[in-house]
Amino acid sequence: MKKNKKKRLKKIGTPPGTLIYTGLIEDEEIGIDLIEYNDNNFSETKIKDIKKLAAIRESPNVSWINVTGLHKTEIIEAIGKIFGLHQLVLEDILNINQRPKLEDYDNYLFIVVKMLTYNETDSQIYSEQVTFILGKNFVITFQEKAGDVFEIIRQRLRTAKGRIRKMNADYLAYALIDTIVDHYFIILEKIGENIENIEDELISDPDKDTLLKIHKLKSQLISLRKSVWPLREVISRAERLESSLFRESTAVFLRDLYDHTIQVIDNVETYRDIVSGMLDIYLSSVSNKMNEVMKVLTIIATIFIPLTFIVGVYGMNFDFMPELRWHWGYPAVMLLMLVLGVLMILYFKKKKWF
Repeated sequence: MKKNKKKRLKKIGTPPGTLIYTGLIEDEEIGIDLIEYNDNNFSETKIKDIKKLAAIRESPNVSWINVTGLHKTEIIEAIGKIFGLHQLVLEDILNINQRPKLEDYDNYLFIVVKMLTYNETDSQIYSEQVTFILGKNFVITFQEKAGDVFEIIRQRLRTAKGRIRKMNADYLAYALIDTIVDHYFIILEKIGENIENIEDELISDPDKDTLLKIHKLKSQLISLRKSVWPLREVISRAERLESSLFRESTAVFLRDLYDHTIQVIDNVETYRDIVSGMLDIYLSSVSNKMNEVMKVLTIIATIFIPLTFIVGVYGMNFDFMPELRWHWGYPAVMLLMLVLGVLMILYFKKKKWF
């Protein structure tokens, strides 16, 4: 996190279009994977020479170029020159703190989406910026690092399942974004399970760990909300966009994707309300536990008040106290104190004070 802050500070005061990667610099090489396909043919290759990408712009096939790793700005700049990307677009690609958005540059569309993944080991949600460049017959995706949620799309392309091989590049862009949104539902399911577990803890025995879990859930929902709310605007704008890059045949799928986004937002808002209520329940539970402890201590103190009075009276040792030299005085006083204690306990139980 500190390295990211230092990178952002370096951008302050620099001219627009300055290419500075704001993420963590990795030791791995940048990977460029190319998938080309049409209804009958499919090929999948790794690109070593960036110059070979120039032929893709004129290819009749649909091409998906997936770039993993953004730390070498010269490679991103070279790809930008091949496909005629604006310098500000390249700057936004390297700035991984972008808000989800869509910008129309006539010859291509620039789309930013947040890809979220859930780690079962530490129950954390990890966010990664994925940038899409949608052209007439190609889609370029820029990822911060290797590993994504797109393997199901690759399998559909390899096996020619469904309509994806028969459709154009705009449908490929839709399918990739739809896969990202589908994984939001998986994360919501995990959050829902965590909420149920914490609710059980709240009812049985809440402690400080429960409070930490509630705050963790709250921060996760805030992060998810920041990713989904702007995405709704992106999908809505893509649906209404007067651009030849999104065809009429894809518009119906965009509407379906918009509905999915709204469902995610509704679930996020519902879970936020539940988590806020859980925080109130936790505070009430802690207060009730304290009240129970105070009630028990008060009852104990109340029982001992008359006993202390009796002990105080017979502890004065005045010469003319009638019971002072009585042979059965000590056991009689102890019996009296015992009877008083039992009677008070029975009275408290009758009143249901404990």
